[in-house]
Amino acid sequence: MDLGLKDRVAMVAAGSQGLGKAVALGLAREGAKVAICARGRETLEATAAEMPAECLAMVADVTMEAQVKQFVQATLARFGRIDICVANAGGPPARPFESTSLDDWRAAVDLNLLSTIMLAREVLPVMKQQLWGRFLTITSVAAKQPIDGLVLSNGVRPAVIGLMKTLANEYGPFNVLVNSIAPGFTATERLKKLGTRPEADIPLRRIAEPEEFANVAVFLASERASYITGTTILVDGGFSKGT
Repeated sequence: MDLGLKDRVAMVAAGSQGLGKAVALGLAREGAKVAICARGRETLEATAAEMPAECLAMVADVTMEAQVKQFVQATLARFGRIDICVANAGGPPARPFESTSLDDWRAAVDLNLLSTIMLAREVLPVMKQQLWGRFLTITSVAAKQPIDGLVLSNGVRPAVIGLMKTLANEYGPFNVLVNSIAPGFTATERLKKLGTRPEADIPLRRIAEPEEFANVAVFLASERASYITGTTILVDGGFSKGT
């Protein structure tokens, strides 16, 4: 299937490793030009060298407004347009509610909600003017099925989904599609840090590979997903008990 992604311009935040890297590689393999950002230069440059298509790599922290603006402007300066934006920023630390401080909650909001808002504020007007765009956010199955010990993620992620649904309604008339993708337990460094073995709770009895998640993101970014907006797609092997 031709996904119609050749020469599209895609921005992927936190694109140097984990799910962000898998999505960036998936888009590049379909012929998209890719801009990636991350906080660590060494890993970022190594990932950029793996890209099979033209790639802009920029050190940026998506919780910092000025750096988000710089990333977007650098992408426009290099490629002249932005067709796809994947908002991604990893997840807040694992801890129970009584061990969290207000500063922990503020940091989680900055990391997952405000970073998405800042990217949306910069790229959605560009997509609106083009009358074509795909804005995706990588959330978590925790937004649909709270996970013990991840109270920060359980609390903040649903706000991102609510924001995406609202933006889908506002930008749909301009052919800008807005969706969320909620990964379940996936073989990334974050899962290793959590130290959990969830396979028995997953109907498929295994954790996902990053490429399996990326396949869904690449489809939603494509021409073939032209009537999908305002939704959250779970990529969790059946783990979530929610709707």
